[in-house]
Amino acid sequence: MADVITYRDAVAEGIAREMRRDASVVCLGEDIAAAGGVFKTTTGLRAEFGPERVWDTPISEQAIVGAAMGAAMTGMRPVAEIMFSDFLACCWDYLANEIPKVRYMTGGQVTVPLVVRTANGGGLGFGAQHSQATENWALTVPGLKIAAPATPADVVGMLAAAIRSDDPVVFFEHKGLFATKGPPPPPGHVVELGRAAVVREGGDITLVALASMVPLAVKAAGVLAGEGIEAEVVDLRCLVPLDAATVLASLRKTSRLVTVEENPYQGGWGATVVSVVADEGFGLLDAPVRRVAGECVPLPFADALEQQVVPTVDKIVTEVRRLAAY
Repeated sequence: MADVITYRDAVAEGIAREMRRDASVVCLGEDIAAAGGVFKTTTGLRAEFGPERVWDTPISEQAIVGAAMGAAMTGMRPVAEIMFSDFLACCWDYLANEIPKVRYMTGGQVTVPLVVRTANGGGLGFGAQHSQATENWALTVPGLKIAAPATPADVVGMLAAAIRSDDPVVFFEHKGLFATKGPPPPPGHVVELGRAAVVREGGDITLVALASMVPLAVKAAGVLAGEGIEAEVVDLRCLVPLDAATVLASLRKTSRLVTVEENPYQGGWGATVVSVVADEGFGLLDAPVRRVAGECVPLPFADALEQQVVPTVDKIVTEVRRLAAY
């Protein structure tokens, strides 16, 4: 394998590894077969595994997720792609009201081991209906696991854990990360869902981030280091299960917390993290908690305007400076 792998190629690699390992794993979605996916994240799967296991579907999110639900309930492990996370709204009844409740409502007799993969997030000027970070939508639904990797190796390792999970997983792949590169994962790489990673150590402030906000937080930490402020960056990786223990362990060192999230401030996942910290780690804090988040507006199409709305390195740096001086 090459010295580096792109995030985009890691998606196809992660799926292929699980399809080779387990014949019950199948893929379905719009243009995922011969075309290799609109973001080229399923390239090579049809050629290797054939039309029996890689299915092109009609342009119907309801059909895709409904078929995946039925397949999962009857012995398969489907990996369904919803092209843009914004369009989870089109199959929301299945995702919010049916899939996560089957195991409970059958007393554990029926599981729904499926993965819904979707391209998430902004920063590329795709406009208000194709740029949203929607992890917080899924976070409101009990019974769904929520994964959002930031690196190619984590894509592969977390896909392995997601596909093997007997619970439904919504797997958010960030559009702004597809072209990024990183070390390739070793054979058999599995990253347990619900285990955060400390990607940069520091003793002055804790930055908690997810997906594309992780490299943003790391860049901000680099700027701050030049000013004598050492930020620790925690990549949550998952929202469900949520690794609050790693966040609290970091706060024992730093006593200051900033969450960095792309979804809107209103109802964002950072509020959940902050409330857990207030409950379980209030005594660790030496300053108020701050949240850097998207603005509560539809995302603009113009890139200059979009940058006004989403978190940026400058916004993170400004917030951390304020907190360090508290």
